[in-house]
Amino acid sequence: MHEADVFDEIVDGETDRDPDLAVIEAGSRTLRTQAGPPQADQVPMRPADPEVDKALREVEADLATRWGETKLEPSVSRISALMDVLGEPQRAYPSIHITGTNGKTSTARMIEALLGAFELRTGRYTSPHVQSITERISLDGAPIDPERFVATYKDIKPYVEMVDAAQEFRLSFFEVLTGMAYAAFADAPVDVAVVEVGMGGSWDATNVIDGSVAVVTPIDLDHTDRLGTTPGEIAGEKAGVIKQGATVILAQQPVEAAQVMLKKAVEVDATVAREGMEFGVASREVAVGGQLLTLRGLGGEYDEIFLPLYGAHQAHNAAVALAAVEAFFGIGAQHARTLDVDTVRTAFASVVSPGRLEVVRRSPTVVLDAAHNPAGARAAAEGITEAFGFSRLIGVVGTSSDKDVRAVLEAFEPVFTEIVVTQNSSHRAMNADELAAVAVEVFGDERVVVEPRLDDALEAAVTLAEEEAEYAGAGILVTGSVITVGEARLLLGRG
Repeated sequence: MHEADVFDEIVDGETDRDPDLAVIEAGSRTLRTQAGPPQADQVPMRPADPEVDKALREVEADLATRWGETKLEPSVSRISALMDVLGEPQRAYPSIHITGTNGKTSTARMIEALLGAFELRTGRYTSPHVQSITERISLDGAPIDPERFVATYKDIKPYVEMVDAAQEFRLSFFEVLTGMAYAAFADAPVDVAVVEVGMGGSWDATNVIDGSVAVVTPIDLDHTDRLGTTPGEIAGEKAGVIKQGATVILAQQPVEAAQVMLKKAVEVDATVAREGMEFGVASREVAVGGQLLTLRGLGGEYDEIFLPLYGAHQAHNAAVALAAVEAFFGIGAQHARTLDVDTVRTAFASVVSPGRLEVVRRSPTVVLDAAHNPAGARAAAEGITEAFGFSRLIGVVGTSSDKDVRAVLEAFEPVFTEIVVTQNSSHRAMNADELAAVAVEVFGDERVVVEPRLDDALEAAVTLAEEEAEYAGAGILVTGSVITVGEARLLLGRG
């Protein structure tokens, strides 16, 4: 059976469940990740054991009955109540808390790799997932296994129901997963948790931890309906992760966002390290399969760092991650020294970040990037231009309807020769015809192709990339949404 038909059959069979989860399940059931270790464990397949698979489906179905991640009631009252009845598991280990607009997950993965290289047991909580829900909770650098995921859910379910009964609103999908992560980390037990906020900071469900290190990746406009319409307003919400006496690792920011963060740090007596001042990227050059960096950390320089990820933005994420781990170990405050450079090199060389300028196919080369807001799109456009010598670049774009779609398309306009407009299977997806109308205004009618089905869109892009011999160096970038990228991984994967 054709892979696209398999995909449709699986999704159609899940009509009683949340459409997003149906697509994600379809992908995780059939996709095997493209690269070798440690990537092989980063995007898990469905469990091979039918009983375990059934149990995981039951948990996913239960979670799908709750408020999704786009429906929020801004408060930490419910998650605080859950932590209380669970015995405050989030206090059992120190935490590094990460907020910002873009780069959070990649930065979290780098921090996790560094801590693991220094022989600490890590727990990592990130969102959203590319294929499998189990990706969100990682132990020792790998997604939690399905059996443990199910067992953790069953362990906390009675307490979740207790809190549900006592609150005005039931715990949301994200709140329950956050509770599961904190409980799983305490049970492991981990030496340190690396926690990415879901949205914002102050009232995000993750914000019941006291992160000794708060990381703020670049702030830009996203979720403006909930977080604010200027970088300063958004920074005010995200500054909620900065706790009393913490160390703040501040990536390069718009001036007004930096001012808000620095003001909050003063209020809570936090120490601030700023990219470009106390730490940063000293040099970078494109290398085969990634880039070679010299990073200036809080304790000194680290040279010959190979990072197997593309784009200047990933180099900046690496500098932020290194400074965060140095701060966690007290470097720059109690200790004036560097971390062991060979260990740092080993850690960075092992980093993977699925769906972030990720090559999933050759001839023609197909790259996936989960950019879904203007800043992410600009970073992806710059990264793919720098790292790949494509003679033409065909874009395959499917977005969510609640994003600044015009600005995303405008960011890609200079680098896309042509664009194939499509839509993913999420209920939040922008209709392909509506997206095409915006694309025609940005690109002109002759550069826009409309294919509502993603499999047809990919096929059209491949045809465009291969249509003339002189364009043998053409490439394809699939982007616009994490869901679009997750579906494309399935359709282009070796199932």
